[in-house]
Amino acid sequence: MKKRACIMLSLTMLVIVFFAAGGVASASVIAWNDLGMHCMDTDYSVFALLPPFNNLHAQVIDNKTGTLISSDIDLRYRATSDTRGSINTSSYRKTNFWDWAPTLFGAGPEVDAGLTGNPVQSRTPAPLAYDAGAGFWRADGIPTVPYDDRKRQNFYPMVLVAAKSAKGKTLATTKTVLPVSDEMTCLACHASGGDPSAQPSGGWVNDPVPGKDWKRNILAIHDERNAGNPLYSSALTINGYNSRGLLATSDSGTPVLCANCHASNALAKPGITGVKQLTTAVHSWHATRAMDDETGMPLDQTTSRSACYYCHPGSTTQCLRGVMGKAKDANGDPLLQCQSCHGSMSVVGAEGRSGWIDLPSCQYCHYLSAATGGYVRDTSAFDTSGKFRQVTSIFSTGSTLYKLAAEHGNIQCEACHGSTHAEYPSAEANDNVQSILLQGHAGTISDCSVCHPKTMTVTNNGGPHGLHTTGTAWVKSHAVHATQSAQYCATCHGLDYQGTFLSKAATKRVLRTSANKKKTFSKAHIMSCFDCHTSAVWQAIK
Repeated sequence: MKKRACIMLSLTMLVIVFFAAGGVASASVIAWNDLGMHCMDTDYSVFALLPPFNNLHAQVIDNKTGTLISSDIDLRYRATSDTRGSINTSSYRKTNFWDWAPTLFGAGPEVDAGLTGNPVQSRTPAPLAYDAGAGFWRADGIPTVPYDDRKRQNFYPMVLVAAKSAKGKTLATTKTVLPVSDEMTCLACHASGGDPSAQPSGGWVNDPVPGKDWKRNILAIHDERNAGNPLYSSALTINGYNSRGLLATSDSGTPVLCANCHASNALAKPGITGVKQLTTAVHSWHATRAMDDETGMPLDQTTSRSACYYCHPGSTTQCLRGVMGKAKDANGDPLLQCQSCHGSMSVVGAEGRSGWIDLPSCQYCHYLSAATGGYVRDTSAFDTSGKFRQVTSIFSTGSTLYKLAAEHGNIQCEACHGSTHAEYPSAEANDNVQSILLQGHAGTISDCSVCHPKTMTVTNNGGPHGLHTTGTAWVKSHAVHATQSAQYCATCHGLDYQGTFLSKAATKRVLRTSANKKKTFSKAHIMSCFDCHTSAVWQAIK
């Protein structure tokens, strides 16, 4: 009796200790940046498009229950060394943002703090806050810049994210990238001595500072082309700018924020009625007027990412670096371009399109083909009419943007697949660090044990996108499921059950059959029913 009482007391004490530690015995934390690349200006003294503003999101999973943790823990981020030994612990003195932020954005954040108040990653851990509406922890507006502590350029600085219990015990850590680039430039055409069609009628400004030169040329030609426009004069007055124009305003010591006139969803700025939103104005104008140096064609007709890299990050940054961006065709050329998902410049700059909101979704390319009855990976998000494709798909995010969508257990899509433009596995080594830490190999986070106990219940369709459990436990018990729903198996293994790209092994797999025989499968092996079953056996089961 005493022994039983001691056991019960011990169990009670264990429960007390468990909950005192925050109720979590073990956990996983997954963190990501929402866009795959945040852009910032190199100089803020002339005009500004975007401030340093990086968003860090994270989710914490209780490994015992496989459910998200939303309270009673402390989640913080700090700077950490990346795969090349680079570390970035500050932003001040690497940019003149803090000199001009009060004038441009109406806010004067503390040194090394962003417009939201969140600090740059440093050696001192800074908190993330839980957003119940979004379903994840977040620290938005981190003012990360693309230069490390040795002033070396690094577009992919890393942070360490740690989850601690209420008692201060570390539950889990991870590393992720806060990508940022200042390779957002109009230098190719607007630098003094550049494209003659971009030259102001009064001549190039020839500013000795390259980062200011092309910006001042843009303001000069912007003033010329809007001279005499009553709406332009009104906009200058509304913003308190010099009546002689934007260049005069900037030259007098007041830098211009483009979004004050041109609406920008990125900055949540409504702009001025009658003035085109920023993305429409820029893309529609340059679509037919700017030429691609490589092809000699208008940018609107160029089908390669080189057209976009004139202004967006960029030939050096290589923003489009995820598994889709690095895919090659039979000739070794990129299989997908920016236009594959976003369309031509005229599509991006079309009237009525809402910038940063009307974006492509996964199902436009990853869908069930009505022609073949199997899943395909298309190389264009558009149908023959030029509209975004409307199809059936287990990968659909509905009307929700990929960067905000959630699926299995309310886990964010970007948590498992990587952030936009940097989907796992990425061509950038820093991007892959997190997936390697969590599951031992680079790629989509697909190992069930990252979030679930190794003894989790086997399911035939309860996983992400309706997938089955993976591993030996599934192998030993899958026969009954296959018998009940053989057609369901065809979704990934094909109508002939020979396997498709959806049944490709993410890494080397060593599995044991129901007869306890070991079978080894190499990475990228297309898993087929006939890897283990003869045709006759499979037909009998089916």
